[in-house]
Amino acid sequence: MSAPQPLVVTHPLAQIHLTVMRKEDTPSAQFRWHLQRLAEILFTVASRSLETQEVSIRTPLAEMQGQTFARPIVLVPILRAGLGLADAILPLVPEATVAHIGIARCEETAKPKPYYAKLPALLSRSDVFVLDPMLATGGSACAAISQLKAAGANRLNFISVVSSPQGLEAMHEKHPDVPIVTAAIDDGLNDRAYIVPGLGDAGDRCFGT
Repeated sequence: MSAPQPLVVTHPLAQIHLTVMRKEDTPSAQFRWHLQRLAEILFTVASRSLETQEVSIRTPLAEMQGQTFARPIVLVPILRAGLGLADAILPLVPEATVAHIGIARCEETAKPKPYYAKLPALLSRSDVFVLDPMLATGGSACAAISQLKAAGANRLNFISVVSSPQGLEAMHEKHPDVPIVTAAIDDGLNDRAYIVPGLGDAGDRCFGT
């Protein structure tokens, strides 16, 4: 299957938020605020092709036809950094279900280590958005998406803040059917499998740990 090209959001607001997040002296509170604002923009772009259906409503003056989502929406933050994205997106779609997948990265091998999953039963009839600020090696993203597909998900999207060519290649190889929306494609990975220039460890910077 031919994989869709990742959509890089070059909107000036997105890039300004990302620039502040990249700065090493940005404190956690500001990092988190800019991450949330950027998440709103990324989700707005990623959700632009969601199907809607007509619904009858009444305004104070008349009956009319409005729009509602055709399917349930499920947000799936990859713990823990993905929580920063989910917290910002949920107010945009307050009726969405939030699932959680916990995947740690082994610092010695950079391989994913799944440790938690809480998934809803409605995955097969939902639009599912997997959230992780960093697409580095692609290991965590690929593992999470494989787990979601095994649980019945078939309409998946992936949202990241910063991506590497290696991570995009891994996604292309294992999940070519999953569209990717990101704010940047950086140069690559260093010898510790961190994205360069990147923005450091998004989870640590978001939560101050």
